[in-house]
Amino acid sequence: MSEILTVTDLRKVYGKGGAVTRALDGVSLSLEAGEFVGVMGPSGSGKTTLLNCVSTIDRPSAGSIVIDGKELTRLKGRELAKFRRERLGFIFQDCNLLDTLTTYENIALSLSIVKAPAQKIDRRVREMADFLGIADCLNKYPYQMSGGQQQRCAAARAMVTHPALVLADEPTGALDSKSSQLLLDRLEELNMELGATILMVTHDAFTASCCRRVVFLRDGRLFLELHRGNDSRKTFFQKIIRVVTEMGGGMADVL
Repeated sequence: MSEILTVTDLRKVYGKGGAVTRALDGVSLSLEAGEFVGVMGPSGSGKTTLLNCVSTIDRPSAGSIVIDGKELTRLKGRELAKFRRERLGFIFQDCNLLDTLTTYENIALSLSIVKAPAQKIDRRVREMADFLGIADCLNKYPYQMSGGQQQRCAAARAMVTHPALVLADEPTGALDSKSSQLLLDRLEELNMELGATILMVTHDAFTASCCRRVVFLRDGRLFLELHRGNDSRKTFFQKIIRVVTEMGGGMADVL
């Protein structure tokens, strides 16, 4: 398989002089096409900073980020914006749906921005809505849907352009347990059936257990990697909890 994401010796420093914080201190990792990888770590570990740098929201102080063959640290302005909207998909804890647009229009917006033909937009929107179980919500506005339905709409919007990499930041953070499970099931299906490559930051061990690999950060550095292999989700969940405990995390870092 080809590598979709390669992060090499990534560093991010905030502040100057004696008031310097090293949010990332030489992080290196890679994702192959079709991988579903979670990133965990205690508060201040650098996991959100890593996601922000990979998503081009923030620029690293040093190091390299290559996505789908493109060195992101060399892209600027319009070229960077074009890459972001065409090759990256985003799922946030806050769905960030536009309240004045229907579900159909929110999902279609990603394709409209890249000037996809109307027929292609309609086909892809309906296919993705059906896959994520929100076909009956296409004519509804966000306020008419449950939190889980809204988040699946956000997932459809992220996937409808067939991005090289989907970046998820605490996607289940605002959902109840039933809605969280449904969303995670759909993300697993997107990964296994459609080959989506997903990098997901989460503090929740149960959420992380749906990944095939989990990367743990501590103090801005790579602490450990866990591979699920042939483990059941329950077994993988227990392994994740043991690592979180070893890192000194409490229950707030697990559930």
